Amino acid sequence: MFLTYGDLAKLFPNKYGIQDHELYFHTVVSNSAVLQPKGLFIPFEDGSGKLSQAIENGAIAALWDEKENIPSYTPNHFPIFITNDLLKGLKDMMELYIENLRKMEQTRKEVTNFLFLDEVRLKETKSTYDIAVMTEKIRTVKERLQIGKEGAK
Repeated sequence: MFLTYGDLAKLFPNKYGIQDHELYFHTVVSNSAVLQPKGLFIPFEDGSGKLSQAIENGAIAALWDEKENIPSYTPNHFPIFITNDLLKGLKDMMELYIENLRKMEQTRKEVTNFLFLDEVRLKETKSTYDIAVMTEKIRTVKERLQIGKEGAK
């Protein structure tokens, strides 16, 4: 089972680009340098890279922070889902995906791959983590961001 445009449209009603409920995402990626066939690009980390590179590497949509300008080079038809919190959006997306997987009774031969780079080996190799590990990583990143905001006050 793949994550679909329809799944994301439910979570993120504010969106741009083509509305194609037949669109399936094979990968979810946070770094534009990673090959992401039929990918959904989510730039939630510093150094995630540019949307143009993500598109070159196979991204067919993006989850975008409402505070950030969408790059002017973005194709008009390219789906962009808007959120006010990328980490929460990713968490909600993963929870919906897990819920949908649990509802399925058939064999799960085709699944969406959530790809994140191992911090130790950045740009050398890619690692695929299971959803539980990714959820923990997102929580850790969110805590670091919160500590940074509190320290800046």
